[in-house]
Amino acid sequence: MDYYLSPTHTQRFDLEIKNSQFITTVCRTNGRDAAKAFIEETRQRYPDANHHCWAFIAGMPHNAHLWDQSDDGEPKGTAGKPMLNVLQHSNFGETTVVVTRFFGGVKLGAGGLVRAYSQAVQEALSQTKYENVYPRCPVQLKIAYPLLGKVEYWLEHSDIEITNKTYSDSIVIDLAVIERTWPEHKVTLTDLCQGSLTLIEPDNA
Repeated sequence: MDYYLSPTHTQRFDLEIKNSQFITTVCRTNGRDAAKAFIEETRQRYPDANHHCWAFIAGMPHNAHLWDQSDDGEPKGTAGKPMLNVLQHSNFGETTVVVTRFFGGVKLGAGGLVRAYSQAVQEALSQTKYENVYPRCPVQLKIAYPLLGKVEYWLEHSDIEITNKTYSDSIVIDLAVIERTWPEHKVTLTDLCQGSLTLIEPDNA
């Protein structure tokens, strides 16, 4: 699959199991710092809760360096790990889930906790409003000044993002291109400039 899913906004889902309330909050987070900031924000929103268990995949789904999880006081392995397992099998990326538990007086046992936290995340993700995110890679475009107007116009109507421009004897435009659509766009861009351009791109772009 050449894309992954990511929440469009912060979303909350409630679940009650044997008098315990499980509040699952799902948020789009790009990077560990953003994920940790969201977790702390959720803690502050529900300061009286017994547990704030969490898991995140804070980048593309396959990037294990941006995975993490916590049981936050629940028995080891009964909350964070099963939550992360659900995330790993969901094709969600740039996503943090926090399950806030208000204990209802009935102990669930280790197996019950695993099922409860897994269910909370599964149900939340099944209802989460999301968008498709297409991985991008950097490409640098170098053109002469007379070409700038029509190149900018074309770029604005494409799925390519302009990340920076540098003006010197020529114009260097830094682009973020979608891997899937770049080969076709590259041909169009080359034709538009009648071959009068220089492209610096990674080997896989």
